[in-house]
Amino acid sequence: MRTPFLITALLLVVAAPARAAEEPSGCDKFKWPIERERAALTAPDRAKLTSGNELAAIPAGGITLALVPPGEAKLPTPPERAPKEGTFAGFASFKTAPKAGVYTISLSAGAWVDVVQDGHFIKPAAFSGATDCDGIRKTMKYELKASPFTLQISGTKEAQISIAILPSE
Repeated sequence: MRTPFLITALLLVVAAPARAAEEPSGCDKFKWPIERERAALTAPDRAKLTSGNELAAIPAGGITLALVPPGEAKLPTPPERAPKEGTFAGFASFKTAPKAGVYTISLSAGAWVDVVQDGHFIKPAAFSGATDCDGIRKTMKYELKASPFTLQISGTKEAQISIAILPSE
């Protein structure tokens, strides 16, 4: 009689880490409100950029960045995480941030993000993500200086991605 109980208990213990590692599902699972970011990512008037574009400033709304295979992306700085085969990459450079401060960088799909400023990778101060939320997949908060920076995207399965870079509230 103990054998079926032990097998069941063992299966529950082994399966628990897999369930714990799953990402949250649904728009209400983000760590902070995402309505503004989600609206920018899904707005019909998003600026359309190709990889390598340089902008004078951060757009007030969302952008759509066309991506290419990593070997063609010519990212200015090798990404901190090597992109997998069959994914896409790209970048956009910004001459300056409107002012120094915390900005949310939000994406419509899963991807690796590198923010490079003054020759250094900027680590996100906070991260939140959830699946099954139409229009937004992840959002991060970065402390940016009022100086040029480059946003690099890699490791995404889509050939284009929507991005919103907004001052944090």
